[in-house]
Amino acid sequence: MRARGGDVCYTTAVAAGPDESAASLSFRCAAPGDAATIVALVESAYRGESSRLGWTHESELLGGTRTSLADVARRIAGTGSVMLLVEREGALLGCCHLQQHGPSCHFGMFAVAPRLQRAGTGRALLAEAERFARAEWRCEVVEMRVIDAREELLAWYLRRGYARTGVYEPIPEGPALLPKQSGLRFEVLRKSLV
Repeated sequence: MRARGGDVCYTTAVAAGPDESAASLSFRCAAPGDAATIVALVESAYRGESSRLGWTHESELLGGTRTSLADVARRIAGTGSVMLLVEREGALLGCCHLQQHGPSCHFGMFAVAPRLQRAGTGRALLAEAERFARAEWRCEVVEMRVIDAREELLAWYLRRGYARTGVYEPIPEGPALLPKQSGLRFEVLRKSLV
């Protein structure tokens, strides 16, 4: 492992498992030069026609952009902030953002290439993010926000040990984020890491 801006960063690989799609995955922390590729991946997973190849898109719920180059660069450079990447043979397959808040960690900006969704890549990246938060930051809890209208996605997280908290937050509207339905909100999900 190597230090980056006070945070621990690393490169590691996982061996082939029973699911061939999880074979030869490697994980690492993003570097500043990765920002544009991350933006392209996130946009392809959540917006536009390419997102419809996967099941995590928000195209019917939200318009506008999902992120920006400045936003991703800030997350890469921030203290207590890590963008984790999962790759195979140097090709970016997925990403997520972790932000440390004392003993808890926020998990977000989770994206997997649409053609690889449902193939185990997301499960592997989520497990690695939880491992990182627990082992490197000693976090006891991980939290995330999911659009409450996304029942299939909520169910996916519940099967992975997350619990509904009953806490809701409004989705902030702005020139880049355009809700297509009224009443959309985030639900906070939480999982103990201890």
